[in-house]
Amino acid sequence: MTNINTAFGLRPLGVNGSGPNSAGLTEYRIASNNTDDIWQGSPVIGSNAGFITRLASATGDQANPVGVFVGCQYVDAVTREPRWSNYWPGGGALAAAPIKAYVVDNPNQLFLVAASAAFASDAALQAAVFANANLANGNAGVDATGISTATLDVTTLATTANHLLRVVGISDDASNADRTAAGIGLIVRFNRHFNAPVGTTTGLFA
Repeated sequence: MTNINTAFGLRPLGVNGSGPNSAGLTEYRIASNNTDDIWQGSPVIGSNAGFITRLASATGDQANPVGVFVGCQYVDAVTREPRWSNYWPGGGALAAAPIKAYVVDNPNQLFLVAASAAFASDAALQAAVFANANLANGNAGVDATGISTATLDVTTLATTANHLLRVVGISDDASNADRTAAGIGLIVRFNRHFNAPVGTTTGLFA
């Protein structure tokens, strides 16, 4: 049966060794002159001005993410009323008011991500666990839904240390269990996280 998963970016699951996701968020800021859309499920990085923004690279290779964006709040420049949105539309906010971004930023957070392609065999799927990988479409999304179109790029699975993600498991989901089709759910964490104890500013603004 074809998997029902489509691209949705990174979806919070839980943290290492814990129960279900508690949806813990931290508030950051988006610069009012940031014209880059940021979609729900998108990894975000810090800027050298103290704001968060989307990945510069669609793959995320060598970036040290702050976390995953889940939504924002800002004052509409036309109506002067507060707006809550699951994505930042790249404009439309009153410059004098802060743009509050909500980010899942625990360095031990686990995420669900859809695989970009099929796997050649059950053994190949199992071998993805503990491998590293980059994203496909890591800085893209759909404005109509506000959802990221990022998937795990199956072709990048390797031991390469600089890759953005590390696979730690395979989702136990019968509706997305067909390894001969794209969309299998993989459980991942960030390979390098800015808030980790060994975090570094190298790649922060990549």
